[in-house]
Formats: sequence, structure tokens, C-alpha cells
Amino acid sequence: MPFALSDIELTSPSFSAHGDIPTRHTGNGKDTSPELNWKNLPEGTKSLAIICHDPDAPLVSPGGTYGFVHWVLYNLPADLPGLAEGSTEGTPGSNNFGNLGYGGPMPPAGHGDHHYYFWLLALDAEPEMPEGLSMWQLLGRIEPHIIGMNRLIGRYRRD
Repeated sequence: MPFALSDIELTSPSFSAHGDIPTRHTGNGKDTSPELNWKNLPEGTKSLAIICHDPDAPLVSPGGTYGFVHWVLYNLPADLPGLAEGSTEGTPGSNNFGNLGYGGPMPPAGHGDHHYYFWLLALDAEPEMPEGLSMWQLLGRIEPHIIGMNRLIGRYRRD
């Protein structure tokens, strides 16, 4: 099942699918994580993880990775129906700003629309993972346990 979309529904009252992410959730605003809600988790889900990635960022790293990671969050309980705006639930991983937790959109000025993929990953295990994992470290640990996933895409631009 890894890396195939499932029936999970991921939504946000902060922005609609493919809609504009409000400034308060960006580096130009309060840099507060948006509210996220989900339903239809696969049977057997024991924990959850969230990743926010901007594939439009003009960055390529050694090893062929691309884009910019804005949020890595894991060790979330399966009975959690969502995250409140600015939530402190779960264990924060490291983002590409070099910080733990959420770092909102802030593309280069004049670079046009960037698309932010908020991924929800359902796991069939409850691995105890330490704070500070990168997106790639997290994926390396959880890949065999992913039983469902889906994403919510938002947009942001800086003129």
C-alpha cells in the first residue's frame, strides 16, 4: 500500500483543496500550522504522521531530493480526528528551515504560485520515534507500516 492514495479524507477549514493558504499560516504571517481534519482511516490504523512539502521550491539536494519540507509530525494517536490550528500534538520532526515543527510557506518573492502538499499517513504500528527526524528519516522508518495516505494541497505566492 505504500505511496498509493487511499480513501482517507483530509480537509481544513483554514483553506480549501487547491485554494490559497491564508497569510496567518505562512512565514509572512504568524507562521501557525493550519487546522486539519480527517476521516475514513483504514482499518488497523494505530498511529498517524503528517508531512508538508513544497515540490515547487527550486532546490535540489544531494541524493536527488527536491523541494522544501515545511512540516514533519509523527507519533500521533489513531483516535485523533484532526489537529487544531497551532496544535502541539505529536512529536515534531525537523523542517528545511532547520527548526522543529511547522514552518509555513514562504516562497521566493515573484516566484509565482507554490503548491503545498499536506500528507496524512496512516500506520499499522505505533513506532516510538525520537524528536527531530527529517522527512526522509521518518519515511525510512515508517514505509513498511503505511497502510493508507492522502493529501490536501494548498497554494501560496509572495509577490
